[in-house]
Parts: sequence; C-alpha cells; structure tokens
Amino acid sequence: MFSNNILPRKTKRLSMIIISFFVIYMCLSPIFSVKTYAQSKENYPSGRLNSYPGYNELINDLKARYPNWQFKLLYTDLDWNQVIKNETTAYHGRSLITSNKSGAWICSTCGDRAYDNGSWRCASEAAVSYYMDPRNWINEDYIFQFENLSYDPNTQNIDGVNKIIASANWMQGSSITYTTTDGSQATINKSYAQIIMEAAQEANISAYHLAARILQEQGGGNSASATACGTYNGYVGYYNYCNIGATGSSSSAVIARGLSYARDCGWTDPETSIKKSAAYIAKNYISKGQSTLYLQKYDVDSTDGSLYSHQYMQNVSAAVTEGQSVKSSYAKLGILNSNFTFLIPVYENMPSGKCASPDSSSIVTQNVKVTGDDVSIRSSGSIMGTVLTRVNSGDTLLRIEIGSTQSGGYYWDKVVLPSGAKGYIARNYITQVDDITNCNIAAVTNTDVNLRNGPGTVGTSVVTTLINGQNVTIIEKGAYNVNDYDWVRVRLSNGSQGYIASKYLNEIGEGAPVDNSGNTANNTNYMIATVMCDADSYVRMRSEPTTASAVVTSLSRGSTVTVMQENVASANGYSWDKIVTSEGLEGYIANQYLTKNQASNNTNIDINTTGKGDVNGNGELDASDYVLIKNHIMGKSSLSDSQRSIGDINNNGELDASDYVLVKKKIMS
Repeated sequence: MFSNNILPRKTKRLSMIIISFFVIYMCLSPIFSVKTYAQSKENYPSGRLNSYPGYNELINDLKARYPNWQFKLLYTDLDWNQVIKNETTAYHGRSLITSNKSGAWICSTCGDRAYDNGSWRCASEAAVSYYMDPRNWINEDYIFQFENLSYDPNTQNIDGVNKIIASANWMQGSSITYTTTDGSQATINKSYAQIIMEAAQEANISAYHLAARILQEQGGGNSASATACGTYNGYVGYYNYCNIGATGSSSSAVIARGLSYARDCGWTDPETSIKKSAAYIAKNYISKGQSTLYLQKYDVDSTDGSLYSHQYMQNVSAAVTEGQSVKSSYAKLGILNSNFTFLIPVYENMPSGKCASPDSSSIVTQNVKVTGDDVSIRSSGSIMGTVLTRVNSGDTLLRIEIGSTQSGGYYWDKVVLPSGAKGYIARNYITQVDDITNCNIAAVTNTDVNLRNGPGTVGTSVVTTLINGQNVTIIEKGAYNVNDYDWVRVRLSNGSQGYIASKYLNEIGEGAPVDNSGNTANNTNYMIATVMCDADSYVRMRSEPTTASAVVTSLSRGSTVTVMQENVASANGYSWDKIVTSEGLEGYIANQYLTKNQASNNTNIDINTTGKGDVNGNGELDASDYVLIKNHIMGKSSLSDSQRSIGDINNNGELDASDYVLVKKKIMS
C-alpha cells in the first residue's frame, strides 16, 4: 500500500510536465529565451507599499508582536488580473483543489472533471484569488509560507527536525534499514534527522523545510509511501522522498514516474535520495527566486526569467497548509521569536479588499420556471425571511446561486426578479429551462470590468474579471436596468455566462478602444481576428513582440482574438500585433498567423451584386443564412464546400467572422 500523500500532495508535480513543454519550445526555437521583468525586492518599511491597500497594517501588527522578524517585499510588477488568469484559464489544472469542495471553489469550465487520482478538481479563479492574495495570510498562523527557505544555523538544529518528523514512526531511530536493488537489507548508521541536517547544510536549504516536505510527501504513521519504501514492484531498491518527477493521471503512473526518475538518477538508498532531492529543490527552485513555499506554488518571481510555468505543486492550498505546519513545529520548539525573514509578494491593480473565500453555493447564470402558484420570494434563504413578492406557475426568473444547505426543510436558490431585485426561492418550486436570450452580437470590452452572475453590483458575485479588448457574445439586451446602468448578458468563449453594464462593451466595429479613464486609446476600431495555422499545430503568443520572449500561451487554429494594436514591432522576420485572447490573456503574435475581420473595412461590398450569402439556397438573404454561417465558424455545424464558397462574401478565401458580420449588417439594414 502507498500513502495518498504521493498524489498531488498536497502537491502534485506540475513542474516536470511544464519543463518538458519548455524543452519542446527550445528545440523548436533555438533562440528561445525569456523576458526579464522589472521586479524588485525591498526591505520593509518601504514607501512604495503605501500605494498597495492592506499590507502595512498587517505587517506592522506582526512586527509589534515579533520584533525580531524581518520582512522583504517582492514588487512583482505584475497585473493582478493577468496573474490570476495565467494561474487558471491559461492552463487548466495548474491549480487543483480537493473534490470535497464544491460550488464556487470549482472551475466552471472544467466542472467535475477529475484530475490526478480522481480526488482533485480544477480550482476556480475565486479559489486561486483567495489563496494567492498575500493579505489573507499575513498573520501569525500562516506567515511561514513566506519564510525564506535558505539554511540558517542560528535557528535550525537536529532537535527541531526531530520534532517536525515526530509523527512519522518510520523515521524514528538512530539508524535506517533499507532494501537494496537486489532485494537484500542494508543499514545506514545515521538517523533521518541527521541526514536531513547534513542535506540542508550541503544544499543551503532550510532543514525544517526539507523535513516538513518529506513528511508532507511521504506521510506519518508506520511506513513511507510507495516512492520511499524501496519495495515497489519493478522498482525495488529505489527511493524518491520528495516525489520529484512524480506526475501522472493515475496513482500507478505517479508512482512509476517518480521511481523511474529515482532509478535514472541512481537514488538507491535513503541518504542519497534525501541529499540529492535537497540539492534539486535548492538548484531548481530556491536559487531561481522561488525561495518560499508561496513562490514554489506560484511562480511570480522572474529571477530565472520565466513566470507561472515552473511550479512545484498543484494543490492550491499546499503553501498555506505547509506553512501552518512549519509554524506549529516552530511553536513546539519555542523559537517563534527568532530572526526569521519573510518575503511578501505585491501585485499591481489588486482589489481594495482581501479576496474572499469562496463558499459552497454554486454561482450560476441560469433561467428557471416557477412550478407552483403563490410562491414566495424571500429576502433571505429561510422561511423566516421577509416576503418580497409572490410568483406563479409559468413565471420565469434568473437564478444566480444554487444553495448548498437546507433551511426549514428547503434548499434556497437566489434569483433575480424582472425589476432587478434579488431574493430567494425554495428550489422545490422551480425547474431549470433553456437560456432565455434575445440576441447574438459579437462584442469586446472597452475597459477592465467584472463579469457578474447577475445584473447589478449589489447582491451579485464576480464570475471573473474581463480585460480591455476581451471578446464576448451578447445574448440578451434590454432586460435589466439596475443602478442606472443597462445590463447585458454575455457568453464567453468557454461557454460561461454573466452580466456586464452595456457601457463597458463595444459591439464589433462600433467604436474605438478606450482606456480605464474612459479616454480613447487609439484611432482604430477594435479588430477581431482568427488564428490561422495547420490543423494539428499551434501559434505561440508571446509576452513581448519577439521570439526571444516568454510564451504566454499557445493558440490553436480558429481561436478568436482581439487585435488591440497592429504592427507594434518588427523582429525575427515577423511583424507583430498586440492581441487579447478570448480568455483575457494579453500578448503578441506574428500577424502573418492572423486573419483579420473588421466589419468597417468591408462595408463597401454589395452582397446583392456578389450573389453570395444565400447558403440555405432559398433565394434570399435572411436570418437563417446568418445562423448557418455563424454555427459553422463556431464549430457547431458544418457547411459543404459549395456553401462555404457562397458564404465567403468578402472573397478572402475563408468563411470567417467578417462574413457573418456582413450578413448581419445587410439583414438589419
């Protein structure tokens, strides 16, 4: 048997998977390198921190209680919203959460998709925001996830290591008996604590961190897990105490890869495995700027020139729980007043308040139909709530939360009335129906804006933050006017939905981009483009307009992006455009891989004289032609070669978004 601690560990190894992708990138592009970001580390206090809400008060409170503690600030120079998107939508599965979580904790795109051994789910943006926001953890219980993990002989000793590993019976004793590769028994005349101390000194890594990591990976109790017991079938005599390289979609795959890594490295006894693992962590993480538990989970320090991809753990709560364990061990040792140094990250454009913990209620945007008469809509999810109004069978409502707990024998769901008011209804009296929509209009955001699960800023929840230039589809207009704003319902490329005040959207070809102050950003219309490449290949979006910059993400054929600025630079034989993806990631792409679809550029085409557009063959250009073309482009259905030729109104050789924009304009004219 093996311990479940082998699985995403409280850390599953995403880093080795990503490293393999980097190897591929480097092979494909010999000049591949990464951007150096304008980050800085400063001692606290720092005048710059006054511009970042909430930090000073929290740090000052800790310094008052623990005057020997020292704080350094990592000014990442990274936009908070872009950080969250890179940790979530840019690579689903980069952050995982246990399957006993539900509702707003779970990524709405991945839903119940199982990760790893089946007991993990993709974490939502709300969950990642909660765990990533340093302000939630700058307190006595959780601060040690920010502890500098270099070796410190003044605070670290063998007694402390023994206290950390005290719960693991298999790590006790003055010697270690282990199984060799030929199946025989051998003995090391050292204790685990001695080896850990030696490994820490040699690798310049915190002895307490190394002890806690081994305990985290292998578990307590009477035996280590399969990767450190030395008797796993096919890998007898091999040991991987820190589960380096242990990745996979099943328990057996995780174990096999971890032990295969140990075999390739020659880790044939506990001492070798522990010391080489310590050297690996020091070389590949601590010396690369990931010198805290937090930074090993979230790669936001660009010391090594890269961001996001080089992460030791997938479990979104791993840094928090491990830091808590370290603090508990230090408390038992009586050394909490020692000279610890903490490195705290700071981001640009953070929310004014701490990111809240998600709850188990599911955040949704759904239509429901009432199935009973004289049903109460109440002010709270309880029969004690004030009755706001009553509804009858056949009435339709917008549901924005699905309650997770019962009160008075009912589950209570949060709904929006036609007036925009919010209330609660017993779930027994509603049933979900198909989305009630009244339009299908391509649009882009004209500023950074929150997408909410319902209309209005009060009583609704933020689904995600959209950035300037992110493309969406408006599917409902004119239904709600709340807080003097007209709210429209939109659908994102991943299928999720929500509401935005209409003033923050431009329908395609409607107007120029504006900045966050409402000023026109440039003199060109938004331009929607389609990524073009071979069907089985990808185009890389870069952090800067050069092949020597980091890859933000890879875009497949047919991906829709918004061009924010054309021809921003020429480098490496390419002309580069600045783009925003439908997931809200910003970056640059060689524009030879884009087919641009700007309605205003094609308005001189007379559809009637070209004889095109009538893909349904009924002799006239009507709404059904528009729907057929749109569904083909979106992959919902397929048109024949002759229909695609008829639908190619702008004669660019492709049936693309500009064609259905032209059809829509002609029908509405």
